[in-house]
Amino acid sequence: MVKRKRDTEAEAAAAPKKDLKAKWEINKYINKQRTLVFASRAISHRDRHLLGDIRDMLPHSKKEVKFDSKGKLHVINEVCELKSCNNCVYFENKKRKDLYMWMSKTPHGPSAKFLVQNVHTMSEVKMTGNCLKGSRPILMFDKTFDSEPHYQLLKEMFTQIWGSPKGHPHVKPFVDHVLSLFIVDGRIWFRNYQIVFSGTAEGEGKKGKGDTTLVEIGPRFVLNPVRIFSGSFGGPCLWENPSYVSPNLMRHDLKARRSSKYSTKVNAKSKRADHKEEHRPEVDQLDDVFK
Repeated sequence: MVKRKRDTEAEAAAAPKKDLKAKWEINKYINKQRTLVFASRAISHRDRHLLGDIRDMLPHSKKEVKFDSKGKLHVINEVCELKSCNNCVYFENKKRKDLYMWMSKTPHGPSAKFLVQNVHTMSEVKMTGNCLKGSRPILMFDKTFDSEPHYQLLKEMFTQIWGSPKGHPHVKPFVDHVLSLFIVDGRIWFRNYQIVFSGTAEGEGKKGKGDTTLVEIGPRFVLNPVRIFSGSFGGPCLWENPSYVSPNLMRHDLKARRSSKYSTKVNAKSKRADHKEEHRPEVDQLDDVFK
């Protein structure tokens, strides 16, 4: 059967539409994960820079002004609802010294609270690595995350909250950096690396891919898990870290040790005086006979 010219022209006109539809199906925005990233008032300049670095790493994140209601964290669920976000990363500063990070699946939970330690922002470390802003990351987890139930829950939360969804309007279709999470000494160590391709390598008459290396970008920080709650920013406690020590208690012990130096010195002097008094040699009455 010979096709007519009219039929071939119709097929040619429909072909681009089919290609566009197939391309749209591939890049379809299915994973509707949106994360609200903001902080409380009175955060330090380093914490504010860390907040900006995390927003740059999460292109699917949204901004919000600083939160001012202390002790009323459940109000954050309403803020997330107004922003159409189903995830939240909230930085809470206490006493202008201690930085805590909340990760929550709003509005029903679960949520986790971490103490942020050893913070080094991108402007501080000045690493040589670099990546495209808005690109999708590869999440790399330590095998320890599969060993215990609370680590498995944290792994799933990190995957849903920190993983950039495919097809998001602000996410570029490139994968050029790795977000690595390792567990050492009961803490989660965070690192960000760039994927560097060294080009093609020729050998034995065949062309293959070259070596791939990782170059650190930043920022760096350590998360010390405190508690995991069944609800969003509250609710029954599912897990509590038995080795966690509050920074207030650590500062109290350090202050007590410093203040005990003077009292220890005074007690040592009094004990030495008592010792001399007890062991004083007796006076011989015949010493002055021949004087």
